Amino acid sequence: MKANANLFWILTAFFLLADVTYLIWNLIEIQDIEWVGTVALTLSVLLAGFIAFYLQRVHSAQGGELPEDLLDSNIDDGDPELGFFSPWSWWPIMLAAAAALVVLGLAVGFWIAFIGVAFAIVCIVGWTYEYYRGYFAR
Repeated sequence: MKANANLFWILTAFFLLADVTYLIWNLIEIQDIEWVGTVALTLSVLLAGFIAFYLQRVHSAQGGELPEDLLDSNIDDGDPELGFFSPWSWWPIMLAAAAALVVLGLAVGFWIAFIGVAFAIVCIVGWTYEYYRGYFAR
């Protein structure tokens, strides 16, 4: 995490340098500030700075080094329990399709979103109760 924070600080400095260069270049070339690019680069500086600050604070608050930061650690040292995932489940794919229908409905026609929401509810219920019926029942 320390390396990630350092990379984001470097990215913040790069965006700041690019922002200042862009601003000065526009003042020299067109004698005016080009607001869209200047604001976009300034927001990039802020975003990279916020992420770098957050990563640095989390690294200092965790009280130790992560296995990824140590040179003598093994791959298994950074392998926590991430949760239970159904290996043969089709419900996550169906839920992604339902989310795609909802977004398509918001973009194209609102009536499609209603179908997507209904399909998403069916998929959530199916995924939740997957292990209560059928071959994988417990």
